[in-house]
Amino acid sequence: MKRFLSVENLTLIAIVLGIAFGYFFPKAAIATEVVGQIYLALLKMLIIPLVIASIFVAITSLEDTSELKSIGLLAFAYYFTTTALAVTLGLVLFNIFEPGAGTTLVANINTPNHIIQPKELGISDFLLSFIPTNIFAALAKGAILPIIFFTILFSVAALFILPPKRQTLFNFFDALNDSMMVLAKWVITLTPLGVFALLGATVAKNGLEPILNLYGYVLTVLAALAIHAALVLPAIAYLIGRFNPYSYFWQIKEAPLIAFSTASSSATLPVSIEVAETKGGVSKKVAGFVLPLGATINMDGTALYESIAVMFIANISGVELTLAQQITIFLTATFASIGAAGIPGAGLVMMTMILDSVGLPSEYIALIITVDRFLDMFRTAVNNWGDLLGTKIIDSLLARHFRSQHRGLAY
Repeated sequence: MKRFLSVENLTLIAIVLGIAFGYFFPKAAIATEVVGQIYLALLKMLIIPLVIASIFVAITSLEDTSELKSIGLLAFAYYFTTTALAVTLGLVLFNIFEPGAGTTLVANINTPNHIIQPKELGISDFLLSFIPTNIFAALAKGAILPIIFFTILFSVAALFILPPKRQTLFNFFDALNDSMMVLAKWVITLTPLGVFALLGATVAKNGLEPILNLYGYVLTVLAALAIHAALVLPAIAYLIGRFNPYSYFWQIKEAPLIAFSTASSSATLPVSIEVAETKGGVSKKVAGFVLPLGATINMDGTALYESIAVMFIANISGVELTLAQQITIFLTATFASIGAAGIPGAGLVMMTMILDSVGLPSEYIALIITVDRFLDMFRTAVNNWGDLLGTKIIDSLLARHFRSQHRGLAY
């Protein structure tokens, strides 16, 4: 009975009950939304101290800077490869099913409530967004990428100070990291309640009708996300990481479930680190470095979604995109997703960038915004699953490399 009432099982039940509650009792669901907001606030409360502590401990526990370089290179190679595969899959499935073909739905694009003008940023603004001119201001604003940039530099610098002083710093951040993990476990126990309230309010506000009106587009996105999450990513894990990805998912399933309900990779980060280390068997140094970075810049699900969304907008606005334009979508979506976290309003700006690259007006975003929150839950869960798989793959590769080195020394 105790196993049945685990947080994971109760969360699954809460998802179903939350949707039903929001649909049949919308007023009550909206009234209880504050419970979900409190849960989300508790998760976000842990993010910054956990990111700083986990990255510092991960880097300062490395044997040398070459090990840091190997983890970083493996992480970025994984991020780029899986994102490119996700965008390719999205474009292929769209060309097979062609949702919205022969339909024109551009009448409502000027609805004022839906049109949002993103901030235009140049290359210099983008590059400068990574560097905090005032780390305390970045901490106050919760600007994750500048915080990660500073923490990595600070941690690498600590490798070059005297060992006694480095050990003092390490002990402090290691204790901070352990304390955050304990707090994370406490917050995790509230997951079913938070999920129930968040999903109930989402369905109460938006209903199921927007999803039904754009069913072809929604089904194409969901099918692509499902194939990427259930087949493409596991295949990479099995062939390169040499472990059973489905068994691993069963161990860490709590994190993707929370990512689904909160639609926030950053808010899920404390849970991701905790389950990867304690249940997934990932080493502390790999989880502490790769997961915070992945939650910020690894967006497989988002890149896939954006590529299909742009193609759908082209279809319903009567524009036929050439192969060259689809290649442009592939390149823009792949590279933009890696850097999107450094841009204010990342998802919207990323969509605008892709639309501009193929000559479609950014106002057409209003056509699909009604189902964005619904699809956001699924793509965030895929983003999180990709982060967790990548962390396990990198950990497995490093472990095999370590064993081969020791066998070589033995001979």
